[in-house]
Amino acid sequence: MDGLNGLLAATSLLENGVNFLTTALGLGLVIFFHELGHFAVAKWCNVYVERFSIGFGPVLLGWKWGETEYALSAIPFGGYVKMLGQDDSDPSQLTNEELAADPRSYSAKPVWQRMAIISAGVTMNLITAILFFAIAFANGVQVSPPIVGEVRPGMPAWMAAVDSGDRIDKINGRRVTSFADISLNTALSDDTVRLEGTRRDGETRFDVTLEPFTSRTHPEITRPQIGLGPTRGLEVENFPKQQRSPIVSGTAFATAEPPFANGDTVKQINGTPVKSFADFQEKFLTRTGDTTEFLVARKDDLIKDDSPQKELTIRVGADHVRTLGLRMDSGPIAAIQKDSPAEKAGLKAGDKLLQVKGLNVGTEIDPIKLPNEFAKWAGEEVEVKVKRQKDGSGTEEFTARVMPNARPGWSERPELEGEPLSIPAIGLAFHIIPKVVSVDPGSPAAEAGIKPEARITSLTLVAPPGAPEDDAPKKPRFTVSLYDEKDSRKENNWAYAFWLMQELPQRSVELTLMDNQKAQTVSLEPKPDTEWLSPLIGLRLMGQAELKKAKDPADAFSMAVDYTRSSCLNIYLTLRSLITGRLSYRELHGPLGIASAAFYVASEGIVPLLLFLGFLSVNLAVLNFLPIPVLDGGHMVFLLWESITRRKPSEKVVAGATYVGMLFLLGLMVLVLYLDLFVHRLGFGR
Repeated sequence: MDGLNGLLAATSLLENGVNFLTTALGLGLVIFFHELGHFAVAKWCNVYVERFSIGFGPVLLGWKWGETEYALSAIPFGGYVKMLGQDDSDPSQLTNEELAADPRSYSAKPVWQRMAIISAGVTMNLITAILFFAIAFANGVQVSPPIVGEVRPGMPAWMAAVDSGDRIDKINGRRVTSFADISLNTALSDDTVRLEGTRRDGETRFDVTLEPFTSRTHPEITRPQIGLGPTRGLEVENFPKQQRSPIVSGTAFATAEPPFANGDTVKQINGTPVKSFADFQEKFLTRTGDTTEFLVARKDDLIKDDSPQKELTIRVGADHVRTLGLRMDSGPIAAIQKDSPAEKAGLKAGDKLLQVKGLNVGTEIDPIKLPNEFAKWAGEEVEVKVKRQKDGSGTEEFTARVMPNARPGWSERPELEGEPLSIPAIGLAFHIIPKVVSVDPGSPAAEAGIKPEARITSLTLVAPPGAPEDDAPKKPRFTVSLYDEKDSRKENNWAYAFWLMQELPQRSVELTLMDNQKAQTVSLEPKPDTEWLSPLIGLRLMGQAELKKAKDPADAFSMAVDYTRSSCLNIYLTLRSLITGRLSYRELHGPLGIASAAFYVASEGIVPLLLFLGFLSVNLAVLNFLPIPVLDGGHMVFLLWESITRRKPSEKVVAGATYVGMLFLLGLMVLVLYLDLFVHRLGFGR
C-alpha cells in the first residue's frame, strides 16, 4: 500500500511539474509575441535594438547575437525591447537632439514609423489571440450552456420568477451562447439587465428586466449580481485528477446497491425518464418510500468510448433530515416572487409570519418545515396570518389566503451566508432568527439543556477523526456566525447553517448560545427526522457542457475573430464598470492570480489553456494601449501630439508624465499583489 501511495504521489508531482512548465511556457509566449512585434518592426525600420528581454530587472541569462543582446530577466511580469533613443527609465532620450541625429535612433525615425513600432506589440497580441482561439475552436471548446441551474432565493432573478431549467437566449439584446456570457454581461451591466429566453418546457417565452444587486445597496457584493448559477448535467463526476469520490460521504448514496461509478449517466428515477438536471431534482425531491431506484447508463471499461452503453438499476436507501429539536423564531419576509401566490394574496417584503392554518409559527409549526408543508397543501386555500409595519408607526395584523402551487420544498437551498429560506410553492422567501422559541422533548437540544428564549450566536460543524478529504468545506471545524454586533446580517444565517448540517452529514454540532446573559457552548449529535426525507442529493454530477467546434479552418478563424472582438469589448466594459464603481476593485487579480488561473487551466487540458492564453493576449493588447505614460498607449499619445503640432513634446512634459505613469503602475502592482495575497489568499492554505 505504501508503494501505491508513493507511486500516486510521484505521479501527482510529475503532473504538477508538467503543468507548471506548460503554464510558464504559455505565459512566456504571450509576453514574447508582444515584444517580438516591437522588435520585428523596429528592425524593419532600421532602428538599433540594444536589448530584447523577457522579464524586468537584473539579467539572469543573456547572450549576444548580432548587434542585439537577448536576455531573461529576474522579474517575470512582462518584458521590454530597449531601442536607441527610447528608454522608459530615461525619458529624456525621446527629446535628446544628439540621439535624434543618429539615423538608427528611434527618435530620429518619422512619426509614422514610430507609430508602427509602438503599435506592433498590441497588433501581434491580437493576431496571436486569434490564432490561439482558432486552434481551440478547431479542436472543440466545451462551454456551459446558458441554462439556469440554480436561482439564489431573494435575489433579482428569483423575484422575477426565473426558474431552474430556463434557457436564456439574450441579455440586454446581445445573444448569449454560454452561461459565462450571462455572468459577464451582468457584471458589466450599466443599469438594468434584460433577460430573454425560453422556459423549461421548451415553448413558453419570457422577457424580464431586473435591477441587479450592487455594492451600493449590498456592500458585501463586489460586482452586479442577479443570482443565477449554471446547470449541472446527468453524468456522475468523472475527474480522475481530482481523486475524489462522486458520492457525498455519509449519505445513503454511499451504500447504494450496486455502487455508482464515475461517468454513470442517470436515465430514470423510479421508472420515470429524466431529461435534465431540473427534472432530476424535481423527481428526487418528490420521491416517496424508503428506496429510490436510479436507472443509469454505464460504459464498459473494456471497450471503446463510442461503444453501446449498458444499463443497470441502482437502489438507494432513504436519508432523513438531521435536526437538533430547536424551533426558531421566524424573521421578516425578505422577498416575494412576481405573480406568485404570495404576491396575489397581498403579502409583502417585511411582513412577519405569525400563523399558518391557525398554527403558531415557532411553537406549533417549525418555520424550517414551511417549504415542505406548503408543498403538501398545493391546490388548497391556506390562511396565513402576518404582522406588518404600518406606514406611520406601530404594527397591524391581517390574514391572507394563498393557493400554493405544486412545487417541492427545498428545491431552492440557502447555500450562501445570509440567504433567506424559500417557500417555492407560494413564491416567498423569509429569514429565520436564531432565537429559540421552543424545544422538542427528547431531542438533542432538550438533552443538552437548551431552553426557550436562548439566542444561538454560532454553530460549528465538527468533523469526526479520519473524515474523507472531499468533505467540503475542508476544515475539521467549520463555524457559522449567527451574531455580530457590527453586522446584523449574521442573524439571517440560521437557514444556511441548517443546510450545512445536511451537506455534511457525518459532522457533529457545537452551539454557542446566550441564555440569561450567560454564554455557554454545548455539543450535540443531530438526529434524523424519520418523517422528513432529506433533500440532499448525495451524488456529485458534472456541470452540463456543450461542444462548440468549427466545421473547417475558415469557420475556426471566423469564430476566433468574433471571440476576440467580444473579448476586447468586454475588457473596455470592465474598465468602465471599475471607473463608475459598479465593479469593485476587489475583483482585480495580479500576477499571482494570473499564474494561478493559468496553472489551473493547464491542468484541465490544452484547449482551456489556449482559450486562457488568447484571452490574456487580448487583455495585454487592450490594457497596454491605454493612454497611460510608460505603456504603449501613452507613447502613442505623444506621437499623435507630434504629428498634429509638428514638434516633439518638451522634455519636462515627457519626463513628468512618464514618472507619473510609473508611479501609477507601481501603485497598481502593489494593490493587485495585496489583493492576490490577502483578499483572494493565493499562496495561502484555505
